[in-house]
Amino acid sequence: MLLTLDISNTSIKAGVFRGDELLAHWRIATERHKLADDYGMLLLNLLQASGIPASEINGVSVSCVVPPLRSVFEELARKYLHRAPVIVGPGIKTGVKLAVDNPREVGADRVVNSLATYRLYGGPAIAIAFGTATVFDCISAQGDYLGGAIAPGVVTSLESLTRSAAQLFQVELVHPSRAIGKSTVTTMQSGLVLGFAGLVEGLVKRLKAELGPAKVIATGGLAEVIAPVTDVIDVVDLQLTLKGLKLIYDLNA
Repeated sequence: MLLTLDISNTSIKAGVFRGDELLAHWRIATERHKLADDYGMLLLNLLQASGIPASEINGVSVSCVVPPLRSVFEELARKYLHRAPVIVGPGIKTGVKLAVDNPREVGADRVVNSLATYRLYGGPAIAIAFGTATVFDCISAQGDYLGGAIAPGVVTSLESLTRSAAQLFQVELVHPSRAIGKSTVTTMQSGLVLGFAGLVEGLVKRLKAELGPAKVIATGGLAEVIAPVTDVIDVVDLQLTLKGLKLIYDLNA
């Protein structure tokens, strides 16, 4: 079985594959001060709770955009699973040509999502990841990574708003029944959910003007919130990154 780990700035997503089947997946908070032993014990507990013996994990594939945690999870894989992990980065085969000015600037998660998008859905395509940032990645008909756009994340924007405006507060991110809000909660939901849907629509239109007709794939925690209020998203695949990590592991096995 294969353990996949997607380590982002706000959360860590883990999944276990048997062949092409995703047996289990979990999401935990990213805590930069934690050590390999902290995460290792947590991982063992998650595996045990799902009935997956740690001894049956025979491969580990990692995407990490938090530099201090890269060595932490490499140590975890070696110490607790006795495996040398495949960590997306220089020297790792990805099958993705990076047709950008500086390939080293492209985050591991963007490479992984681009590979998964092309292999699973074809190209040209636009992958949108709703996370700490809202990230748009463009993939050519040949599977090349062409670049994209980065905007603030929905939750990031909400947190910034509530920190800066004394009379505003955290609200549940659900789409409101109408655009004209009648309370502080519904006006914020309109601005955040419908506002970000408008951002997505505007950027997709501009990206397609340069890329041509393209399928749009959305992933990330808030993809299911934004997708129902816009008609530009074709597919929501919440496990896109984990699937991409499996594909990269297979390329390097």
